[in-house]
Amino acid sequence: MIKLAVNGALGRMGKRIIACAGDDPEIEVVGAVDLMEHRGSPYVTTELGGAIENADVVIDFTSHVGLPATIDIVAGAGKALVIGTTGLTRQEQIALDKAAKRVPVVYAPNMSAGVNLVFQLAAQIARTLGSAYDVEIVEAHHNQKKDAPSGTARKLAENIAEALRRDLDKSAVYGREGMTGPRKMSEIGIHAVRAGDIVGEHTVIFAGPGERIELTHRAHSRDTFARGALRAAKWVVGKPPGRYSMLEVLGLA
Repeated sequence: MIKLAVNGALGRMGKRIIACAGDDPEIEVVGAVDLMEHRGSPYVTTELGGAIENADVVIDFTSHVGLPATIDIVAGAGKALVIGTTGLTRQEQIALDKAAKRVPVVYAPNMSAGVNLVFQLAAQIARTLGSAYDVEIVEAHHNQKKDAPSGTARKLAENIAEALRRDLDKSAVYGREGMTGPRKMSEIGIHAVRAGDIVGEHTVIFAGPGERIELTHRAHSRDTFARGALRAAKWVVGKPPGRYSMLEVLGLA
């Protein structure tokens, strides 16, 4: 039985992780943490250290701003960690690397098994087609999402840029406006839509002479991300310290 603590328990993802964990006979939720403990959930605490005391692994879906402090507490307690929080800065990534020297950490911008397959497929298509095809990424999420583009769109762009041997910092174009002129062959377009209650949609367009390939993933429910996070939590317990991805969790790397 894996003992789990959830940080961000009252958020959209935290609620679904706890609900899905209740259906998994291999997982017991022993701690729930959120900054808003008084929203009608007396079992939730704001005190992370106490909530993770009896846990084997902690799943974090919160804000990137508080992540360095969170991972320092979790790593200090010797607990495995699964992070689905997106929008991490370079300094926050460095903090994550430091924690991974002490405990096993799974970090992924998207915990869906399907999306992680799309990551690999997008890179494979880019390598095969090469620079003769224009690449555009379009993502859509609900109107409350704080970061843009999504972590998933960024990861798709990174994988494609690496496959094409491009510097993403120089190739990325985030939306277009005005007299932009003809599209440069080196561009990787990235576009964000925020509307309604869209759970998550990502499309990669490869457009070349006489044809277009579109690779699309649509999430119908947050449960797909919750189940992926729980799968990662079960996988990471007992692993040596290090930074792992969902590709390793899924046996794809």
